[in-house]
Amino acid sequence: MSFKRRGWSDTTPLLGTQQRSLSFNSSYSSSHRSAFSVEMTSSTETAIIPIPSRSVFLGVDVGTGSARAGLFDDKGKLLGSASSPIQIWKEGNCVEQSSTDIWHAICAAVKSACSLANVDGEEVKGVGFAATCSLVAVDADGSPVTVSWSGDSRRNIIVWMDHRAVKQAERINSCNSPVLQYCGGGVSPEMQPPKLLWVKENLQESWSMVFRWMDLSDWLSYRATGDDTRSLCTTVCKWTYLGHAHMQRMGEKDSRDMEACGWDDDFWEEIGLGDLVDGHHAKIGRSVAFPGHPLGSGLTPTAAKELGLAAGTPVGTSLIDAHAGGVGVMESVPDLDPENKELDKEAICHRMVLVCGTSTCHMAVSRNKLFIPGVWGPYWSAMLPEYWLTEGGQSATGALLDHIIENHVASPRLANRAASQNISLFELLNNLLKSMMQDTKSPFLAALTKDIHILPDFHGNRSPLADPKAKGVISGLTLDTSEIQLALLYLATMQGIAYGTRHIVEHCNAHGHNLCVSPMSLC
Repeated sequence: MSFKRRGWSDTTPLLGTQQRSLSFNSSYSSSHRSAFSVEMTSSTETAIIPIPSRSVFLGVDVGTGSARAGLFDDKGKLLGSASSPIQIWKEGNCVEQSSTDIWHAICAAVKSACSLANVDGEEVKGVGFAATCSLVAVDADGSPVTVSWSGDSRRNIIVWMDHRAVKQAERINSCNSPVLQYCGGGVSPEMQPPKLLWVKENLQESWSMVFRWMDLSDWLSYRATGDDTRSLCTTVCKWTYLGHAHMQRMGEKDSRDMEACGWDDDFWEEIGLGDLVDGHHAKIGRSVAFPGHPLGSGLTPTAAKELGLAAGTPVGTSLIDAHAGGVGVMESVPDLDPENKELDKEAICHRMVLVCGTSTCHMAVSRNKLFIPGVWGPYWSAMLPEYWLTEGGQSATGALLDHIIENHVASPRLANRAASQNISLFELLNNLLKSMMQDTKSPFLAALTKDIHILPDFHGNRSPLADPKAKGVISGLTLDTSEIQLALLYLATMQGIAYGTRHIVEHCNAHGHNLCVSPMSLC
């Protein structure tokens, strides 16, 4: 079966009636250097033959533990990539980072990727940012404002997985605001309103100093361009912005700007954050655009110098990291009869994308809005334009595997052995399990853990129970501390995570989705 990628930007408008393509600023195009080759002719003359400059595109992805940069040609081929670690502070339920540190890591990764791929900065024709849905606080000068009990000004980011605002989330959900039906029936402490309320109630000096509250990916595009336009992806998914209401009002006003009119002011007033409505929502977003919409005049001279790129290079409105992955998978659909476009659109609605890292996001789209208790959404156009997004998730998956393995007494021995064999620790654990299956004549691999079971809610249950206070369980422990026992715990953890995914899929299907559970649909 062959596949093709859908081109969404050809038919989908911006939030507003004006449309712009992602292209060079004229000032940059005229100054862009040309490449030439010298060819000797049969005479004594030298012919100067211009070589067309290639088009390279830069994607920057900021995860929980590192910043990554990837360079692609105009056919989507990866030319080179690099990553740089980022600092993180964890103290109980508080998890914090530094926007300054993250920007430095991005600059290092971009320069390294360009060097490895032998790409000149001026060859980069466009830049896109994606990042975790962490909350950034900056003052009027763009300097960091602490969100930490420590008072450390570097720590101006509340990381997505931070659960300090559980009580604030509970209070917000008790208000029963209509906007809550668009996030599974209630906000999570991983979303921004509870975190904002926590800062206001606990760090009043910081609250008074903050000039902009931003999702991390929006802050990155702002840092790169100076344009404060927010993404429909971040605002709808994590801030209770109503994208569908925005479009309705835009149509009524026939407005040509991107004024943010999807905020529910009554909601912010009711939860005690009415001051964020001031100045046409200046602190949380006056203007909102579809992901990919070109921002400002492209890279500012300062940002361009720091990144090793050309000033004026176009920068698109950002995406949350998982949702950027969702776009890449969702638009790869079976190559059907070009005359039957409706089947093509319908095929997308039977798929679920799993984007896995520290946590896992489970994302599906539909043409009609589906209200599913305990599952975030429906979010209008938050991932694919003019589709409703359903977003399930597990708050700790990769993080849970790390926790189980790294806290076992046999882990250092296995890590050393894996290093000596020049393989990963996970490959070594998989090899141990295969050997165990053969030695015990087990009928299948999963039967090895018939006496060990793990409930994976070590960081709460995001979906479908929507219980941040849920706890994990390990059943079947003995005094055994061997490498074999660690391998079994590893397998049982994977099984627990898989059962959690099955729970989410079945719950979504029971509330209106029709997801086909197969390797083709669970990507």
